Amino acid sequence: MDPHRVVALLHPPQSPFELACAAEVFGAVPQDEPARYTFLTCAEQPGPLRTTAGFEMLVDAGLAALEEADTVIVPGWQPPGAPAPSTVTDALRAAHRRGARTVAICTGAFVLAQAGLLDGRRATTHWRSSAQLAAAYPEVEVDQDVLFVDHGDVATSAGTGAGIDLCLHLVRCDHGAAYAARIARNMVLPPHREGSQLQYAAQPAPARADESLAPLLEWATARLEARLTLDDLAERAGLSSRTLARRFTEQLGTSPGQWLLGRRIDAARVLLEQSDLPVEAIATRVGLASAVNLRRHFRARLGTTPGAYRRAFGET
Repeated sequence: MDPHRVVALLHPPQSPFELACAAEVFGAVPQDEPARYTFLTCAEQPGPLRTTAGFEMLVDAGLAALEEADTVIVPGWQPPGAPAPSTVTDALRAAHRRGARTVAICTGAFVLAQAGLLDGRRATTHWRSSAQLAAAYPEVEVDQDVLFVDHGDVATSAGTGAGIDLCLHLVRCDHGAAYAARIARNMVLPPHREGSQLQYAAQPAPARADESLAPLLEWATARLEARLTLDDLAERAGLSSRTLARRFTEQLGTSPGQWLLGRRIDAARVLLEQSDLPVEAIATRVGLASAVNLRRHFRARLGTTPGAYRRAFGET
């Protein structure tokens, strides 16, 4: 069987890391295994190509290389949202029509969206660029919660390292879990990561409310361990429950209950990162009553467990 031809489409300034994600998965051959893939690079203009690391790399092939590709990978695109030349988008569309699998790592999703390959489909990109992608291409259903999205013919990954997750997933689809695990083992990586990319996103600053709600938010944040109901918040604010709920929606875009749950999850993240408190104690301290309750809400919000989050981000 002929090796599967993988071609990475590069663009200056190219991120060496995102390119290396694909090159290491598809370009390395496990010991005592036949080569299942060939890996090549191309660019709109062959020759020296700038990188984000300050050096140049030499790219020998032009866009004609995409005509022979079984998989085309766009390993990032800088700056995110910068328009791709029409020759590039035309070549991507032609490769896709011919049956090549088309893959974007991180901000490479912007180029697939520009080519129209993500219209009416779910896709992802780096959490920092998700809103920009959604605003620029409203016909694309942007999902910032996941590490990757694979439709079979088109696939996208979240930021940088999630490109490895996607590439290993594609190898599993092509050649099975055992072969993908051997590649992951050579890279000293787990063959599959748990959770969504939201666990890696920086905790956003709480939405700002006007003077009518700010004192209430400060009061509630200082009492997360207490059982606070909508009636408790309304009484503190001197408003009816209905009026308070309406003001939360108008000023914060969420309900009082969801706002309070978000603060509790954020507080739990800090304690998991910075303390060695048991999960049960953290659940009590942030007002979620039990470890079971904390795990349920943590997984629903971040796609992982408190224990896995602590192993990944704990400082103690």
